[in-house]
This record gives sequence, C-alpha cells and structure tokens, in this order.
Amino acid sequence: MAFDLDIGFATLAGRKNTNEDFCAAMLPESGHESMGSIVAIADGVSTGGMGREAAQTTVTSLVRDYYGTPETWDTTVALDRIIGAQNAWLAGINRRRQPVMGLTTLTALVLRGQSYTLAHVGDSRAYLLRGGKLQQLTHDHAVNHPDFRHQLLRSVGAEDHVVVDYMQGDLQVGDVFVLVTDGVHGVLRDAQLLGFASLQDADDAQAAGQGLVDAALAAGSDDNVTAVVVRVRGLLDATLQDVTRIAQTLPIPPRLKVGEVMDGLSVTAPVADNGINVLYQVRDPATRVLYALKTLNPARWHDEEERAMLAHEAWLALRMQSGRAAAHLVNLHERLPNGQERSAFYLLYDWHSGETLQQQLDRRHKFSVGQVLGVATQAARALGRLHRQCVIHRDIKPANLHQGEDGVLRLLDLGVALSGREPEAMRKLHAGTPSFINPEQWGFSAAGATAADAPEELPDAQSDLFALGVTLYQLLTARLPYGEVLPYQAGRYYRDPVAPSRINPEVPIWLDHVVLKAVARDKRRRFETAEELLLALERGASRPLTAPQATPLIQRDPVVLWKLLLAVSVVVNVLLIYWLLFLPR
Repeated sequence: MAFDLDIGFATLAGRKNTNEDFCAAMLPESGHESMGSIVAIADGVSTGGMGREAAQTTVTSLVRDYYGTPETWDTTVALDRIIGAQNAWLAGINRRRQPVMGLTTLTALVLRGQSYTLAHVGDSRAYLLRGGKLQQLTHDHAVNHPDFRHQLLRSVGAEDHVVVDYMQGDLQVGDVFVLVTDGVHGVLRDAQLLGFASLQDADDAQAAGQGLVDAALAAGSDDNVTAVVVRVRGLLDATLQDVTRIAQTLPIPPRLKVGEVMDGLSVTAPVADNGINVLYQVRDPATRVLYALKTLNPARWHDEEERAMLAHEAWLALRMQSGRAAAHLVNLHERLPNGQERSAFYLLYDWHSGETLQQQLDRRHKFSVGQVLGVATQAARALGRLHRQCVIHRDIKPANLHQGEDGVLRLLDLGVALSGREPEAMRKLHAGTPSFINPEQWGFSAAGATAADAPEELPDAQSDLFALGVTLYQLLTARLPYGEVLPYQAGRYYRDPVAPSRINPEVPIWLDHVVLKAVARDKRRRFETAEELLLALERGASRPLTAPQATPLIQRDPVVLWKLLLAVSVVVNVLLIYWLLFLPR
C-alpha cells in the first residue's frame, strides 16, 4: 500500500500583533520514501522579542535537515542530532544577549514505514485520534500552577543541553494526529478537539485544522493559535526499524509444549531447537491450517543482538515477498491470520508439507541424477533472484532446501542472510555451516595462502554458489568434497575433490565438470553468477564445460617445496652420518 497522508494546517496571530507560532510539513523526494514524512510545530517565547525567529529557524532546520541524515539512523537519533545542534546555536546566541531573546517550544512528528516517532519540548501538544478516542501523547513542560502556566520548565535555546521527550508507536490506517500550540489547547477541551479532528465525513484535514483555530478564537483565546492535522490514509511496508522496535519491546515466548496456545494458535509439535532459535508447528483451530512459529530460545531473551537478527530476518522475508524470489521462499505473515494481536515476538511462516533434502539424506534416500538436476535448477534460479536484490543467503545446505509435495524447492532460514541493512554484529559473524563455507572465508587464497597470512573475505554471491555446489556433490555421492568440518575446526582445502562419477558411476561426465567447477578451490575458476550455473545445467551434454584442470601441488600446499628440501636434506645427512660411521676410510 502506498504511503498516503492528508495534511492540513492553520495559524493565526489572533488578538496579538505578531504571530510567533510556526509550523511546517515536508514529504520525501523521489527515491527517499523510506525516510517517511515529517511535521513540526513551534511556539516562540515572546519575552525576549525574537520568539518568531526562534520558532521559524527551529522548525525549518528540522524538517529540511532530517532528510540529510543517513537512512540507517534510528529516527530518534536523527531528530536528537538536529534538535541538539539547533539548541546549541540558539543557546550560544542567548548567552551573548541579555535578557534571553530566542526561545521556543517544539513538537515534531515523523511518520515512517508503519510507525510514528514524536519529539517534544515545551507546552505545545500532540494528540492521537484512533478508534474514536483522543489520546494526549505529550506532557507539558510548564509550571503546574494557574498563575504560572505559561512559564516553561524546558524549551529550545534555554540551556546548553536540551532534554527532548521521545515517543514511538505503531501506525494504523485511519489514525489522525493533531498538533496544537497552547493558544488552542488552553481554551478548547478534549471533546472539542475530538469533534474538529474527526470530521470523518468531510475527510479534510485542512478543514479540521481551520476549524480548530477558529473555535479557539471564538472561545476567547488571547494567544497565537496554530493547529496541524495529519490523517493517515495509507501505509508503506514495514521498515527494518519498525520490526526491530517491536522485537525489542515484546517479550520472548516461554518454551511451549504440545497443546499449549499462543495468540489463538495451538502447538502441535516441536520441530527444531539449535540453542538460539526454536521452531514449532502450530495450528489455527478455526481453519485447521498449519503454520511454522519461529522465535528465540527462552535462554536468549536478554540478548538484544539476537533479537535484532531475528527482526532483520522478518523484515527481509517480508521484503522478498514482493519480488520474484517469493516463489522459492516461505511466506511470512506480518499479521496473524486469526486477527489477534501478537503478545510476544515471533515469526509465523506458512507450513509446507514435504521434506528437506537433509531429511531425505538422513533416511538414506538415493537421489537420481534427474532429481539432483531438478534441485540444482530450482536452487540456482532462486539464488539468482535473491542476488539480483543484493541478498546473500550465507547458509545454503541440504537442511535449508525444502522439497515440497507441490514440487517446489524452497530456500529456508534467512536468519544469517546479508542485505546491506543487517546489524553490524551479524555482518561480522562467521555464519554458515563449516563444511559448506568457501575457502576465502577461511583465509585460503587462490595461491594457496592459509588463514595465518591471508585475510578472511566477506561472503558474496559466489559463497552461495559454492555452498550449492557442495550440496549437489553431497546429493550425488553422499559425501562432502572436502570432508566434514566440525564447528570448532577450519576448512581444509589441500586437495582437489574427487570427481563425483568416480564415486557414483551414474553421474554423467558433463555434470562432473559442472559440480567440480562449482566447488573449485580457486575462486577465479568457479561460476561468477547463478545465471552462469543455470545456463551450464540447461545446456547439459549438448555444450559441456571443459574438464577442470587439477590444481598444481605448489598451489594446494605453498610450503611443499620447503618440505621437499627438508626431506632431501634429511636423507643427505643420514647418508653422510652412515658414511662417517660405517664405511671404511
């Protein structure tokens, strides 16, 4: 759904000669829609005589500079940096002038993705109208006494450091936000605000804003009157910040048993537990439909990085559902199918009947060449679609390839996938299954360097293709090309893999060449893209690849020359000792 807002505002000097209120709204330029929209309102303090200037510069700098902040920043960070800089500038001016001249209140609202962020200083207010109920979101920073109610306890420019109140929440279609200065909320009660803000029939935010200021003047307001009304008519897709915020605020479910109910979903079976994530099969009793519920292990409830990683998986899965890669991924439900609200943080995927390739290997199923070709073709096509969206899976293996009864091969577990927006801790994580990790991630270079003298490379598209090659090798031979690597070990790449046809005679020579190219030790000899691998599989025997060359011994083991010299030296020395001790002189 497109982000659709109706914004209206009205501001009048009222019974005063000058209007020291100021408000502004700004929508994102094309290409920056993910930054959302920002609305701000300010009420300059008239005592010093430069209240309007303070209000205008504060609001203008905020709405303009906001779009200059990095998209990766949390909205509260972006707002705090800008407000802090503006406050420091005003405070510096006020230190040089007595009495203090430039002070202002500030209330700013950012609507981004499917959440809102509110920043507030002073006694201007923000309200949220939802479901016919009006909620005041801000707290006045003013003296709580009838005679001093206009005396501010906090304002922009008063001190070198300003403390800003922040509030974040979820955004829903139909929400109406109302921002007003004290000239309005000081004379109108909540019921009157509610009446003008709703205007459901007119559906006109401008009319609502104008109605509020007119009503305030009619009620006898002797101050400047300003009102901004924002009506939410359509939302963007959830941003990573939306999902992460929910992940950090909701609790982690306790360990569930068969028969227990979570948000109307009944647990039918535990599926997997790797110590970090737990997977359950659940059923909706009303529809009898099965789902897969994934959450953190209860022992990890305090780990914010693990929460952030699971939130990234949820965001990435939702993002992929709008592209062509969705055909080979499992659908994630952003909202519960039964309409209930989540009481805990978990992911709810569709449940597909069938088996993973690892389950088939465990029951000693022998894959035919035709079955392996089907797996290879679908997996290469799915990886190509992921890579075109700059997503690296990082954990391709038989356990993460699910063959559904509908004939579709699906990639499972985006938990360690790279998207460019993943948490830094996740990016640095040496993720994946050791036996399926390409040599470069262990520090092995094309020249045969080891981890001691070569830096480890970050995973890329070729890392996924290497892991797919290892998977195909295992399906054809029931072995791993470089042997099994345990989690506490590093990969061993000191020999070339044995051709699959030497282990399984049913493997054609042309498929030998494809698989050996996919798992080559030298990155330069492997497939560069999934499309290249897919083309080689589709051409098959009609246009086979050339046989891969064996890696020279000096590249497989760079110290082999020194080993040979050592061996020759030992033999020569042994012969010399024998000659000195036993041969006649």
